[in-house]
Amino acid sequence: MSSSSTPGLTRFNTADAGEARAALHEACASQAWGARILEQRPYDSAEALLAASDAAMAELTAADLAEAMAGHPPIGRPKPGDPTSSREQRGMADASEELKAEMLELNLAYQEKFGHVFLICATGLTGEQMRDAVRARIGNTPDQEREIVRTELGKINRIRLTRLAAEFASEGATA
Repeated sequence: MSSSSTPGLTRFNTADAGEARAALHEACASQAWGARILEQRPYDSAEALLAASDAAMAELTAADLAEAMAGHPPIGRPKPGDPTSSREQRGMADASEELKAEMLELNLAYQEKFGHVFLICATGLTGEQMRDAVRARIGNTPDQEREIVRTELGKINRIRLTRLAAEFASEGATA
């Protein structure tokens, strides 16, 4: 371990495989991604963990991406009782009822076209920015959208892994 290792990263590195796998699954629902991250432990820094995540994300198949996306709720409807999705989608919390209704319609149209939820790294975005993004992206081809989703998932995973490296605790606590 280098001096850039955090207590959370140290705990993640030394956790049993089942506990570490569960924490990774909370960050990203792709089993292939999680297995890749798990097999490369221990990490000497959060930066090394993030680099491993980026590399694993680049190698995900379309099926792996679909599995990862299945773990994300639609924008504007965070998973009840899930502080992570609520925190990440905070920009929709104070949106007007009109904007929420518009996002629901756009989410449904997007899902009908692409077969999966609209995925964006929502951290720090306003409801209007998310709406504008779905409007802009709905015109993409499936191949274009799959690569945008890969990029957005990578951003989300980086945020979640940074939190995991800082805060991971035993007893299955996750990012």
